[in-house]
Amino acid sequence: MSRVIAIAGKGGTGKTTIAALLIRCLLKNGKRPVLAVDADPDTNLPAALGMCADKTLATIGGTREDFFANRDQVPAGMPKEAWLEMQLAQALVESRDIDLMVMGRPEGPGCYCYINNMLRKYLETLGRNYPFVVIDNEAGLEHLSRRTAQAVDTLVLVSDYSLNGLKAAERVRDLAKEMKLQVGRVLLVVNRAPQELSAQFTGALAATGIALAGRVPADALLPEFEIAARPVMELPDDSPAVRAMDQIAESMLAN
Repeated sequence: MSRVIAIAGKGGTGKTTIAALLIRCLLKNGKRPVLAVDADPDTNLPAALGMCADKTLATIGGTREDFFANRDQVPAGMPKEAWLEMQLAQALVESRDIDLMVMGRPEGPGCYCYINNMLRKYLETLGRNYPFVVIDNEAGLEHLSRRTAQAVDTLVLVSDYSLNGLKAAERVRDLAKEMKLQVGRVLLVVNRAPQELSAQFTGALAATGIALAGRVPADALLPEFEIAARPVMELPDDSPAVRAMDQIAESMLAN
């Protein structure tokens, strides 16, 4: 049975970096292959993983739009569901240890209920082939709210070292509850955190009621890697961010 981990939080908190570091730790511990799902329209996860960062990369959103526009042109004798599944399979980017699915932009005008139902069924079936599925979400949980992702075992909320980041994480947690999403546990990761958290921040964190999974310190290598267009996966083992995320992931997976 696969375990699904979704990453969410305010924009700019480093969700994609945390997602990539988590995947790095999973692979390091033999938890492979991993299905990585980029559910953020900005599509930054491929570059962080060192996979097909080309903007022409096929996306689920593009496949869905094509199906919506050409649903009357499905080959004769082929069920629409089978045709869409074939198209979706072509959008999957495969590598030795990571398979990547890019969701792309949200849908346009019109009713997408039928397509989204088929998409959810396809993703649920696909996810069962992997021990772990890691979803890098946009802040608003768009794809989760449209039920185009399967149930989530762990929702990891990422905050920077700010009260606004905590409030955003709390809103995402509350949104998941309001939408009655199938979410197991909710954990918080504080990214770019100082060595010690202030009393004010600690108090605000306690008030959210969200369990703290751990802190990831600022890492001077990350901006250097970004400027050099190097993937997060290539960070050395002694990188402060890697060491911190390894500890968080190991604790998360042990429970």
